[in-house]
Amino acid sequence: MADGMDGTRGWAAGPGVAERARSVLAAAWSCAVTAGGAREEYAGVHSVTDGGEVVLAAPVDSALRTAALCAPRGEPSAVLEFADVAPVPVRNRIRARLWLAGWCTPVGDDLLLRPTRVVLRQPSGPVLVDVDEFAAARPDPLTGDEARLLTHLAEAHPDAVERLTRLVRPESLHAATRVRPLAVDRHGLTLRIERTRAHGDVRLPFHAPADDLPQLAERVHVLLAQAGAAACPRALQRQRADGDG
Repeated sequence: MADGMDGTRGWAAGPGVAERARSVLAAAWSCAVTAGGAREEYAGVHSVTDGGEVVLAAPVDSALRTAALCAPRGEPSAVLEFADVAPVPVRNRIRARLWLAGWCTPVGDDLLLRPTRVVLRQPSGPVLVDVDEFAAARPDPLTGDEARLLTHLAEAHPDAVERLTRLVRPESLHAATRVRPLAVDRHGLTLRIERTRAHGDVRLPFHAPADDLPQLAERVHVLLAQAGAAACPRALQRQRADGDG
């Protein structure tokens, strides 16, 4: 069970659903394809156009390619599913799922899926994304670096992650057993707070969007400076005391 975002600090801006969907698509390495009544798993065979269309180098013996060759007008319907997996090991690592439904047509040696329906499912539930907004949106500028950044933060700077919990409301840390960095985008950093039988996500918004790595470093340093001036939450103090005992 996931908590809502922490609303005690500044503005709570975040990516829109179209931008979030494009970020999931940009970061995905694999996808599941359903076409012609068959479901197949592909890895490392797709790319994305500027307009959000998906180019697939499907195997010659794939169900998708067979459907493309046999369907009337060469335009079979297909559904592509992408999973957004947290790069840092946490409970329930699937942060979101993205489904693209549309027509798949041969383009040279590849197949091109033009989305006619886009659905993004996040912990808050599924959302139908406007196709035109999806096509016009761009991925978050930090998408390509997110996995490396979060892994480095979790493995090399666990003390900084712990310090950031000073910006979280004490009630959100009740019965916490572990806190890990879950996600980062140009608008903020999200922490996963794990408990024995549940978990919650808390978002720490930046004071301004970060459009590149130097700006991100500055935004995180601001958060850490604010955390340094805050008192350690009583819930976390009790957790430490219990662990020492």
